[in-house]
Amino acid sequence: MSAQRVEEAWQLRAACRGPQSAVFFPPNTFERKDDKVERESRAKEICRTCPVREPCLAYAIKIKEQHGIWGGLNEAERRSLVPARA
Repeated sequence: MSAQRVEEAWQLRAACRGPQSAVFFPPNTFERKDDKVERESRAKEICRTCPVREPCLAYAIKIKEQHGIWGGLNEAERRSLVPARA
Protein backbone atom coordinates (compact mmCIF):
# COMPACT_ATOMS: atom_id res chain seq x y z
CA MET A 1 0.00 0.00 0.00
CA SER A 2 1.39 3.42 -0.92
CA ALA A 3 2.09 6.09 1.70
CA GLN A 4 -0.85 8.10 0.33
CA ARG A 5 -3.23 5.16 0.78
CA VAL A 6 -1.99 4.41 4.30
CA GLU A 7 -2.36 8.07 5.25
CA GLU A 8 -5.96 8.15 4.04
CA ALA A 9 -7.00 4.66 5.24
CA TRP A 10 -8.84 6.30 8.16
CA GLN A 11 -11.49 7.42 5.67
CA LEU A 12 -12.75 3.84 5.37
CA ARG A 13 -13.71 3.88 9.07
CA ALA A 14 -15.33 7.33 9.06
CA ALA A 15 -18.83 7.61 10.52
CA CYS A 16 -19.81 10.03 7.75
CA ARG A 17 -19.58 7.41 5.01
CA GLY A 18 -22.85 6.51 3.36
CA PRO A 19 -26.11 8.28 2.60
CA GLN A 20 -25.83 10.72 5.51
CA SER A 21 -22.66 12.22 4.00
CA ALA A 22 -24.73 14.98 2.34
CA VAL A 23 -25.14 16.82 5.67
CA PHE A 24 -21.39 17.43 5.83
CA PHE A 25 -21.33 19.81 2.87
CA PRO A 26 -23.49 22.74 1.78
CA PRO A 27 -26.03 22.11 -0.96
CA ASN A 28 -25.49 23.37 -4.51
CA THR A 29 -28.38 25.80 -4.04
CA PHE A 30 -28.90 28.68 -1.61
CA GLU A 31 -28.97 27.63 2.04
CA ARG A 32 -30.66 29.77 4.67
CA LYS A 33 -28.67 30.43 7.84
CA ASP A 34 -31.00 28.40 10.08
CA ASP A 35 -30.89 25.49 7.61
CA LYS A 36 -27.08 25.64 7.64
CA VAL A 37 -26.98 25.62 11.44
CA GLU A 38 -29.31 22.60 11.53
CA ARG A 39 -27.36 20.71 8.83
CA GLU A 40 -24.03 21.40 10.56
CA SER A 41 -25.46 20.33 13.92
CA ARG A 42 -26.54 16.99 12.43
CA ALA A 43 -23.09 16.49 10.89
CA LYS A 44 -21.29 17.39 14.13
CA GLU A 45 -23.47 14.91 16.03
CA ILE A 46 -22.29 12.15 13.68
CA CYS A 47 -18.69 13.32 14.19
CA ARG A 48 -19.01 13.03 17.97
CA THR A 49 -19.27 9.24 17.63
CA CYS A 50 -16.62 8.87 14.93
CA PRO A 51 -13.54 6.75 15.70
CA VAL A 52 -11.39 8.73 13.24
CA ARG A 53 -12.34 12.28 14.17
CA GLU A 54 -8.76 13.38 14.92
CA PRO A 55 -7.14 12.19 11.67
CA CYS A 56 -10.09 13.63 9.76
CA LEU A 57 -9.58 17.07 11.30
CA ALA A 58 -5.81 16.88 10.79
CA TYR A 59 -6.33 15.97 7.14
CA ALA A 60 -8.74 18.87 6.54
CA ILE A 61 -6.30 21.31 8.12
CA LYS A 62 -3.38 19.85 6.17
CA ILE A 63 -5.11 20.20 2.79
CA LYS A 64 -6.71 23.54 3.78
CA GLU A 65 -10.20 22.23 3.09
CA GLN A 66 -12.49 25.24 2.69
CA HIS A 67 -15.87 23.51 2.72
CA GLY A 68 -17.84 21.21 4.95
CA ILE A 69 -17.63 19.63 8.36
CA TRP A 70 -14.40 17.73 8.97
CA GLY A 71 -13.42 16.29 12.34
CA GLY A 72 -16.44 17.93 13.91
CA LEU A 73 -15.53 21.48 12.86
CA ASN A 74 -16.82 23.77 10.13
CA GLU A 75 -14.68 26.01 7.93
CA ALA A 76 -14.50 28.96 10.34
CA GLU A 77 -13.76 26.72 13.33
CA ARG A 78 -10.90 25.03 11.47
CA ARG A 79 -9.45 28.37 10.37
CA SER A 80 -9.39 29.51 14.00
CA LEU A 81 -7.06 26.58 14.81
CA VAL A 82 -4.47 27.61 12.23
CA PRO A 83 -2.28 30.59 13.16
CA ALA A 84 -2.54 33.43 10.68
CA ARG A 85 0.54 34.01 8.58
CA ALA A 86 2.11 37.44 8.80
